[in-house]
Amino acid sequence: MSPRQDLVVYENKSNLPALVDDDGLHAYLQQIRQFPVLSLEEETALVREFKEKGDLQAAQKLITSHLRLAVKIALTYRRYGLPTADLISEANIGLMQAVKKFDNTKNVRLSTYAMLWIKAALNDFVLRSWSLVKIGTVAAQKKLFYNLGRIKAKLGIYDNKELEPTVVKKIANELVVDEKEVVEMNRRISGDASLNVSVNRDDETVEAIDLLADKTQNIEYNFARREEAELKRKILLQALSKLNDREQYIVKNRMLTDSPQTLDEIGEKFQISRERVRQIEKRAFEKLSQEVKQSLAAAE
Repeated sequence: MSPRQDLVVYENKSNLPALVDDDGLHAYLQQIRQFPVLSLEEETALVREFKEKGDLQAAQKLITSHLRLAVKIALTYRRYGLPTADLISEANIGLMQAVKKFDNTKNVRLSTYAMLWIKAALNDFVLRSWSLVKIGTVAAQKKLFYNLGRIKAKLGIYDNKELEPTVVKKIANELVVDEKEVVEMNRRISGDASLNVSVNRDDETVEAIDLLADKTQNIEYNFARREEAELKRKILLQALSKLNDREQYIVKNRMLTDSPQTLDEIGEKFQISRERVRQIEKRAFEKLSQEVKQSLAAAE
């Protein structure tokens, strides 16, 4: 069983509060506010109980006391257009990974350590979701998405700040894209991501920068990557065919274009309210994601 599967099983056993959909966010926030914040002494004792005795109740107390932290971080990722409930679920998985890996020798509070794992889980989720939904974007955008972090690392840039104009120009020249696109993509994918964030890889904690692809990738790697991209494109097209005509129109003109239409524009076309368009878009995104995930799982 993989570490992720193990954590999902643990989550199901722990009776943790769950956010079923975005409409229940307020109630969920009220629920998790009931869990007390732990003092250093309480946290240390609970970590010891969990690590030395395998006490799952101690682990649950550590998790529930940090659910507000997970939500706070998850909500900063809403600009990616993903369901809030899914973001919070992924953040909670990252939190559980942190609790599982944490011990009192870290010389930091669990909250500080957990932030890295929560952001790593959310970054992974956003990248996976983006790679599924944004496959229809132009080649330059995809190249920029996948290579921006590598080029920033090569230039010695590891923080999440705005890029200097000279840096923007260098990146734009190397990837042959507009400078404006570099700025927008950096804001979109770097706002909460750090190349020094902890990432779990085969039960080992490494930094994301260690996983960056070498710019001297071999022919076999490039061929495999092209094959994977083509497979995902076919899967996306197949998943789109499962949507009705209106859902397909909304997805294509809101998610799979460089110039997305506004909710008002689509509402005017179909003679429905902008809120109704938003609801259809959300439902279509969920259906599309589910279809793509199932097809990818079957292809593995």
